[in-house]
Amino acid sequence: MKQIIECVPNFSEGRDVAVIQLITDQIKTIEGVKLLDVDPGAATNRTVVTIAGEPEMVIEAAFLAVKKAMEVIDMSRHSGAHPRFGATDVCPLVPISNISMEETVRYAHILGERIGRELGIPVYCYEEAARSPERRNLANCRSGEYEGLSNKLTDPAWKPDFGPAEFLPRTGAIAVGARDFLVAYNVNLNTTSTRRANAVAFDIREKGRPMREGNQVTGKIMKDDKGNQINIPGTLKACKAIGWFIEEYGIAQVSINLTNISVTPVHVAFEEACKKAQERGMRVTGSELVGLAPLKVFIDAGKYFLKKQNRSVGVSEAELIKIAVKSLGLDDLKPFNPEEKIIEYVLREKSGKKLVEMTCTAFADETASESPAPGGGSISAYMGVLGISLGTMVANLSSHKAGWDERWEEFSDWAEKGQALKDELLHLVDEDTNAFNKIMDAFGLPKGNDEEKKARTAAIQEATRYAIEIPLRVMKKSYATLEIIKAMAENGNPNSVSDAGVGALAVRSAVMGAYLNVKINASGLNDKAFVESVLAEGADIEQKTRKAEEEILNIVNNKIAG
Repeated sequence: MKQIIECVPNFSEGRDVAVIQLITDQIKTIEGVKLLDVDPGAATNRTVVTIAGEPEMVIEAAFLAVKKAMEVIDMSRHSGAHPRFGATDVCPLVPISNISMEETVRYAHILGERIGRELGIPVYCYEEAARSPERRNLANCRSGEYEGLSNKLTDPAWKPDFGPAEFLPRTGAIAVGARDFLVAYNVNLNTTSTRRANAVAFDIREKGRPMREGNQVTGKIMKDDKGNQINIPGTLKACKAIGWFIEEYGIAQVSINLTNISVTPVHVAFEEACKKAQERGMRVTGSELVGLAPLKVFIDAGKYFLKKQNRSVGVSEAELIKIAVKSLGLDDLKPFNPEEKIIEYVLREKSGKKLVEMTCTAFADETASESPAPGGGSISAYMGVLGISLGTMVANLSSHKAGWDERWEEFSDWAEKGQALKDELLHLVDEDTNAFNKIMDAFGLPKGNDEEKKARTAAIQEATRYAIEIPLRVMKKSYATLEIIKAMAENGNPNSVSDAGVGALAVRSAVMGAYLNVKINASGLNDKAFVESVLAEGADIEQKTRKAEEEILNIVNNKIAG
């Protein structure tokens, strides 16, 4: 699975469209990076740009944008309402999918080091990328702003993390960071009262509301010995919120910024807003996502609401998203299109002809055609898909079986494991065909001279190795499904025990078919030590699969006969 990060550079230019275009044009030169949003502000004289993609490509695009901003923005002439100290003022990286915060921090440091070394810009690392505690807070890094930067750079305590401690009048400095994803999210209320929406906002936001003497609405705000306002904290961490009235919809909303969805996920904020609104005599009618959000937001929400119903969470990704959208009421004000609102979906490549997206008939017709692909490898992977799909079906049926209510979570766990293996095997259906095409492409390389022949041979060997590894992965993943299928044959809904048996038969064929592909591709690889190793591993998996299949069929036949 691809790693995806988001980058949200803020440039100190929000009025000159031509300058902004020059910067964003640099981003567009990097293939695989998606420009998600460009949001200029005239009053702040600042443009917030959002890009996403695989980490290496994103930091390359960010570097080029920072370099261009250095060329086209003159900070000595800049003015605006927003705090700032550089042409590219801040450049945070945000983990989106299949990447940890620790890895994201490493990429932030790589980017910061390169900006400092190649462009000579003073770089401060902040938030999760901070290299000292006092620099976690962006406000500390940016204190004094551009006007105080020349003096700040002479202070040894504020030596940049990367780059020289030299004041660049045109460019200033930059803060490079790593932070969690920020979700802008509005909760809809069945009221037109901004004051009552604000009351809910104050209930839930981390900052809470001012503590007052006597009457908590009109009483005097209380302060501590140092004169600082005393607040009654709200119920949610990493949550900012305010109430407002939206004339377009004729309702009041609680406008929420979730600054760390690992601390407070969207579904938790929604549930808490529902609770507080009900306590104040109101009802939440739905909610609204502003901008995009990672897939994880919807998967987590879908699973949360299914668990509340004591239902299995081992369902497809599409079903989890559907449950999330309906439960959160994200389609309350207007239709909600996951293809436009989920970052991973916006970024994914549009495939011209993906096998797993075909109908059953089209897949069969394509397989039966004169085209050499899809062949036995893809079919083996798909047999594995069908096998574990049957096992997962038995788990879900068992989770919902009348009289087994106390066992729903047991079967939900099995179904969730089954769904994960099903998704991996689905990926391998197309990947086996891709592996075959890599070999064909390698054989098509030129061989007019010794150098070309050498490169062609190396490419063939590399593609052949990959064509061995893919069916071996099919074998491993298919064999792993038998644990689930066996558990369902033994303990699942007895009315579906034959389905578990058919699943085991399909998986056995998947493993044996994939092994045939391992063996035929291994005959063309020169690395004999690798070949010997994978053939031995494949033989072991095949033997264990046959044994597991026999055990499962014995269980199935005994239950049918009994």
